[in-house]
Amino acid sequence: MAKQIQEILIDDLDGGEANETVSFAIDGSSYEIDLSDLNAKKLRDALTPFVQHARRAGAVSTRRRGRGGSRAMSREKSSEIRQWAKAHGLPVSERGRIASTVVEKYEAAH
Repeated sequence: MAKQIQEILIDDLDGGEANETVSFAIDGSSYEIDLSDLNAKKLRDALTPFVQHARRAGAVSTRRRGRGGSRAMSREKSSEIRQWAKAHGLPVSERGRIASTVVEKYEAAH
């Protein structure tokens, strides 16, 4: 038996057919909106003067931050912190999340 599943995007502004999902962020919150080509152009045109005068920030994360507000770190940095913690007699696991107190001590030392 054959199946055909078709996903149709609906423009979140006018209810017509959408062609793309546009992602954007403002004030620390990320958003997505399904838009037609025309409405996507209107959004981009409206933001252009602000984008032209803005500076780039890091990539916007879609994951929520933990209580400490820390971002996920690279494997290399995790490994570096673990080695530093062991060398300084701090308890640190071989895998998983590194305690924020250990990360804070590492950051203070560097």
